[in-house]
Amino acid sequence: MHVHFRDPGQTAKETVKTGSEASAHGGYTTVCAMPNVTPVPNTPDKLKEMAAYNEKQGVINVEQYSPVTYDERGNHLVDFAAMKRAGAVAFSNDGIGIQTGKTMFDAMVEIAKTGLPLAAHVEDHALMNGGVMNEGRVSEALGLKGANEVAETSQLARDLELARVTHVHYHVCHVSKSRSVELIRRAKADGVNVTAEVSPHHLLLDDSMIKMDNPMYKMNPPLRSKEDCEALLTGLLDGTIDMIATDHAPHTITDKGDSFVDSAFGITGIETAFPLLYTSLVETKKVTLQQLLKWMSRAPVEKFNLTNDNELKVGNLANFAIWDLQHQHKIITTEMKSKGRNSPFIGEQVNANNLATFSNGKLVYQA
Repeated sequence: MHVHFRDPGQTAKETVKTGSEASAHGGYTTVCAMPNVTPVPNTPDKLKEMAAYNEKQGVINVEQYSPVTYDERGNHLVDFAAMKRAGAVAFSNDGIGIQTGKTMFDAMVEIAKTGLPLAAHVEDHALMNGGVMNEGRVSEALGLKGANEVAETSQLARDLELARVTHVHYHVCHVSKSRSVELIRRAKADGVNVTAEVSPHHLLLDDSMIKMDNPMYKMNPPLRSKEDCEALLTGLLDGTIDMIATDHAPHTITDKGDSFVDSAFGITGIETAFPLLYTSLVETKKVTLQQLLKWMSRAPVEKFNLTNDNELKVGNLANFAIWDLQHQHKIITTEMKSKGRNSPFIGEQVNANNLATFSNGKLVYQA
């Protein structure tokens, strides 16, 4: 439900072609691309062009998000009804976050009329304080500026109250804090139409694992504490968090740099998500394979009302991957299809290997 393909305008990092090939390698048959590209698809005509380009260049189904505001900045809302007609799967200013409560409220009122989800990057810029990693003992030990957790939780609390009164389908991107999980849990109990996602890296990594100034661990939201990791998994298990989404964010070697200070936020994830999660969670018996498949596949389809049918059923086009779950191997860059190599998981030993992916009845990846 959450990838960045950087196309158009940032194609040194990724393209729809390479991003979709990486997705096929990771076993995905449908992905949804965020609109923080250059130029941002602010109009129905631009969105139609992107949808057509996605279909032409993608080896799998590449659905397209619409922005909430023009250029994902300011308070000028896009024409939501027209963007839905143009093919938008949902609305998001991911990567930026909507800073003004009135803008978010007005957007929710209009998006609710479309019936599509509003996927929110919850981040109060002023409360980030220029932080490059989680604020705490590790940031202090490394001498790096920390971002306060309330940058996430305060804006989430605001949005949940707005969603309560507007009845919009409000979707929380990349939840990272235990407090955020609790806020979402309470909102669901209150009847708010809220869904949420967590990324593989926030489930598997915590800031105690950052032993040096290594920008491969720089992401937004930042890696949190071990206790936060545990709360995120609990949130998945009790239904507070609905799904797992990669937030695949490829960068060039230059953009990733040598230090947290000057590095771009984000890591790749579309090719490594299932092998890492299967090895770390299923094989350790923390979750079942059926639960993992629900969070990575069935829940996104159901919660976002996606039309792509990936059921194994007579008459359906083939949309599935075939995995060898007893194939031990290391994650290595030479096998990656993405242009991005920015991942802290390079060299990690995993036990699941994708043998083949079929999309729309065609073989689109084969080991």
